[in-house]
Amino acid sequence: MNREKLVAEIISYDSTHVEELEYKRRFLDLLFHVDCFERSLSHGHITASAWVLHPEEESVVLLHHKKLNRWLQPGGHADGDEDVVRVALKELEEETGLTDVDWLREGIFDLDIHRIPARKADPAHEHYDVRFAFVARQPDQLLKNEESNELAWIPLTELESYVDGEASILRMRDKSLALR
Repeated sequence: MNREKLVAEIISYDSTHVEELEYKRRFLDLLFHVDCFERSLSHGHITASAWVLHPEEESVVLLHHKKLNRWLQPGGHADGDEDVVRVALKELEEETGLTDVDWLREGIFDLDIHRIPARKADPAHEHYDVRFAFVARQPDQLLKNEESNELAWIPLTELESYVDGEASILRMRDKSLALR
């Protein structure tokens, strides 16, 4: 997927969630910036993440991020790579060890824009996160890396207590339950 394909996918992406309709407009504005895939774009940049469900249980893999001290789905910076699916899968492998996944639903699963607080030399900025949904083929192969305090399959029914009401994660939970 390149920038043009991502623009086309965002244009055709349909959501019943009002906030995502506003995000679509803001994503499209950002994608006209030549450096939108670079973290050096200090006001905000494209990121990608993988929402991965267990094949047999109603659970999702989340990591407890050391720097942010929050439970999150695997994901990260594009670092110049316009292929956001590749970015999401690369981050999934780096952060969980999972490499063998099938699409839950092909294409964009969710769009989110969230604020990242200032840290050291980095100013506060926004992550424009393109999210894709998968099902793990080999869910027992979880391997935590140094960026996480913990890595676990979290039951969808217990998700709210882990994510402290984080609306975008609960939105993905609701979308997942509607598809299963």
